[in-house]
Amino acid sequence: MRIGMAADHGGFTLKQALRESLGGEYEIVDFGADELDPEDDYPDFVAPLARAVAAGEVERGVVVCGSGVGACVVANKVPGVRAALITDCFSAHQGVEDDDMNVICLGGRVVGNLLALELATSFLDAVYERLPRFERRLEKVHAIERGEH
Repeated sequence: MRIGMAADHGGFTLKQALRESLGGEYEIVDFGADELDPEDDYPDFVAPLARAVAAGEVERGVVVCGSGVGACVVANKVPGVRAALITDCFSAHQGVEDDDMNVICLGGRVVGNLLALELATSFLDAVYERLPRFERRLEKVHAIERGEH
């Protein structure tokens, strides 16, 4: 699976750890930051990753900022992206299985490396179940994105 990763200064260290841990199992496209810069801004890295997810250039995205909140807000501005701030394993896989979540948002100052790896792995291993009720709900989300609902 080809995944995108992005982080600002608040998530840089955690992103690097996740990249190292997941790099043997997944093809990773790194959208930055490439260095720790306390003056950088999460939209500069998260928006390109979100666009790549929406365009199908990467299958899923892992984004990290200090709390994960800002990254989640930015990712969800891109039509076709379904991002969520995740802090537990149930939501990490259930968000994919039921809601076709395609971007996981993590807080680099909130979760430690081991928990972040467990969350990312649960997210990446999960498969959307395509049940009729999930498809119906997802179509309503798409309608909202098109301005129809």
